[in-house]
Amino acid sequence: MNYVLALFLPPLSILLLGRVFLAIFVFLIWIPALIFSGGLTHPMFIALAWLLIFQAQEDRRAR
Repeated sequence: MNYVLALFLPPLSILLLGRVFLAIFVFLIWIPALIFSGGLTHPMFIALAWLLIFQAQEDRRAR
């Protein structure tokens, strides 16, 4: 479910992983990037969120 949320709202997806400061930082960069680039940078934030989700799942499996 979190992967689908990462497609539309990457900062919220990162926040749900428990990375509050990173989510705030990404949000502050994500909004201007969407406005000024017309959405061209959105895939970069999706990839970041997916990578963090994948890492969180791997950490859970390792425990």
